[in-house]
Amino acid sequence: MIPERVVARIAARAAREALATHTDTSAAHAKLAAPHASVTVGSGTARLGLTLDLPYPTDLARASRQVQHHVSERVAHLTGMRVTEVTLAIEHLVPSNGLEDRRVQ
Repeated sequence: MIPERVVARIAARAAREALATHTDTSAAHAKLAAPHASVTVGSGTARLGLTLDLPYPTDLARASRQVQHHVSERVAHLTGMRVTEVTLAIEHLVPSNGLEDRRVQ
């Protein structure tokens, strides 16, 4: 059996890959915090929890689905485990360049 901490590292790495591939992070990429993962493993299955930042503006639903799908596929492929759940907690929306200075007056 693969230790939970190893599966968590794989999941966090897969989340970084998904953010780089499936979202427009070019402007906000340097400001995004590294994703964190928690994992519960049992009977050949894994339940994943991810905490991450997303760039703003973005389609949150689409970006979330893409991250969940990519992480699920990568973890299943690399570990041979069936991923039963991938939950996301979005900690911050990180604005692209120029948006930090805009304020409502």
